[in-house]
Amino acid sequence: MTRFVDLSHPVVDGTDPFPGLPAPRIEPYITRAASRDRYGGLAEFEISRVFLVGNSGTYLDSPFHRFAGRDDIAGLPLERIAGLAAIRFDARFEPDERAVAAGGLPEQLEGSAVLVHTGWSRRRGTAGYWAPGPYLSAALVDQLIDRRVALVGFDGWNVDDVADLARPAHTRLLEAGILIVEHLTHLDALPARGFRFTAVPAPIRGVASFPVRAFAELDETAGPAAS
Repeated sequence: MTRFVDLSHPVVDGTDPFPGLPAPRIEPYITRAASRDRYGGLAEFEISRVFLVGNSGTYLDSPFHRFAGRDDIAGLPLERIAGLAAIRFDARFEPDERAVAAGGLPEQLEGSAVLVHTGWSRRRGTAGYWAPGPYLSAALVDQLIDRRVALVGFDGWNVDDVADLARPAHTRLLEAGILIVEHLTHLDALPARGFRFTAVPAPIRGVASFPVRAFAELDETAGPAAS
């Protein structure tokens, strides 16, 4: 039996904008009432209109986010974003030293997703969520690249130290072809290993980042995974 765990924050009209970016706007383009004449009073439909930047909700960064000429959102093969063998990596950091330390990653991770669990997502919906939070240390980025992982997920709001305008984690991971999913949630509901991860956006050409429905699949017929 497969159990699914939703790891996404919903995109909600007018709320939770990324600092410096506009909040999503969601509205009816054609209301149910307005649609009735189109269907001779026999049916009615709502057609929605959505205005948002790609960095809304829980989203995936493609290499094009950082590098012109690299794969955009529509250029990502499904095998890079769907059904990936995955692990939960429990972060170690101190409040006054926010860099997530390296160490403890399994050796065999090629093609896998590594979901970095810091607990930061519990702040979502508060001003504290957008405070400078945990980020990936250079040593951890080294390990992720060396192990040839396919994707890094993060339950904070930026894999980089937001004070570092060079954005070294984004730069090095995306340069290596490692995709990034930020703003995950509910990672505490996952085992340490033995599950699959999916984060699929709509295939829109020319887009660098876009919201995803990120989720984990747990095979509960195989017995509990080690945690």
